[in-house]
Amino acid sequence: YMASRFLAGDVFEVVCQHPTLGEFRFQPKSNESCTYDIGGVRANDDASQITGGGQAIYQMNRVRPSFELPIAVDTSTGQETTNLVALSADPDEGTWTLGLNSGASYKMKGRPVGDLQVDTNAATMTLKVSGSNKMELL
Repeated sequence: YMASRFLAGDVFEVVCQHPTLGEFRFQPKSNESCTYDIGGVRANDDASQITGGGQAIYQMNRVRPSFELPIAVDTSTGQETTNLVALSADPDEGTWTLGLNSGASYKMKGRPVGDLQVDTNAATMTLKVSGSNKMELL
């Protein structure tokens, strides 16, 4: 299969459906990069993983799925930060969906991880969500 084109662009929607806290929608910042990792099993990239006889040693480890992107924050209410703190602190994972302008959508179970620091001048913050199992293309 040879692609005739490659589509790229904004993430236009981030939605979390949480089993006890409800639904949350976050507004991704336009014209910014989103990085994601679908998760799964990977071979460790270590050049010294080889025997004296020349046989490769493949260390296989599971990697969590994740995505990271800047979102808009209303600094007058702090609502996004309050919601993310609640989602981070709850023992249950939410179901997160990313909608891309390319037409693709991804779904994963997970929770916000890391610091939740707001840039008051830009009215943005970085949202990183990490999960379990794998991210699915819908």
